[in-house]
Amino acid sequence: MNSSSIHRREFLRYAALGTFSFLTYSALATKIAGVAANRSKFDGQDIFKRIVDKARSNKWTKLPIGELMGKIARELEGTPYVGFTLETSKDQESCVVNLNGLDCVTFFEDTLCMARMLKRGKSKPEDMLAELQYTRYRGGKMGDFTTRLHYTTDWFVDNEKKGVVKILAPTLPGSAPFTQKVGIMSQKSANYRQLAAHPEMVPTIQKLEAEINERQLMFVPMDKLGEAQSHLQTGDIVGVATTEAGIDIAHTGLVVKDEQGVPHFMDASSSKKHYRVTFEDGPISKAFGWSKKLTGAMFARPLEVA
Repeated sequence: MNSSSIHRREFLRYAALGTFSFLTYSALATKIAGVAANRSKFDGQDIFKRIVDKARSNKWTKLPIGELMGKIARELEGTPYVGFTLETSKDQESCVVNLNGLDCVTFFEDTLCMARMLKRGKSKPEDMLAELQYTRYRGGKMGDFTTRLHYTTDWFVDNEKKGVVKILAPTLPGSAPFTQKVGIMSQKSANYRQLAAHPEMVPTIQKLEAEINERQLMFVPMDKLGEAQSHLQTGDIVGVATTEAGIDIAHTGLVVKDEQGVPHFMDASSSKKHYRVTFEDGPISKAFGWSKKLTGAMFARPLEVA
């Protein structure tokens, strides 16, 4: 297999990974450092410092943001796969970083947000937490569990609105309408710790799922990935589409090109073969043959920090 097989718990929790007022970086940093400090957690500060120091000494911030993400991603290669690191409480949503263990979502999120932080000339854990709060939550505002962007397509749309990424389809060759519907969170709310503890949140989740299902999005079908891959760049965020009921995206990761310019898929793999952050065999068009339920992929390109 060229990529990870889907860990069942990850499938239920993270594949179920969206107008709003603009929160500036400084305002977010103030929140993290002040009132929201008791709702944040940062593990792996030694790893964080190592990467920040290496980025400074090698002047990585002069690179385009996608290339910077590629450098950071390769530094995270080999990090153990660990699920549910965001679920620190059943009663309160917290902004969490854990560089000691990553799942497929936190891998791309942490890579992106560290790159955005470095591009701003920042280097402290609270700076990265501020970036994560902005990208991880609807409109950049962390509230309760329902404000987190749980469905990956919702993450793509919300972060395109915020100017964080640009969704590449329908500009990629072979793009087609994306028709998969979401609903697993409201249908199986008992599988989600905070929803089980707070069933009053489920109607809000249902409303958000209905809004997601009304969107008209595009993706690249599996048999068209070969045509599209030459248009991909290092740092592009990947959402692997599925036919699994109630889920839009089954797995996530990044495009990282090798020295020959071949685009590879890099992910936090939950397969027994890897169970760590892995630079998968290339090219990326051949990376998703590990399940018949996979139908193709969506891509979002990181934008330079304004």
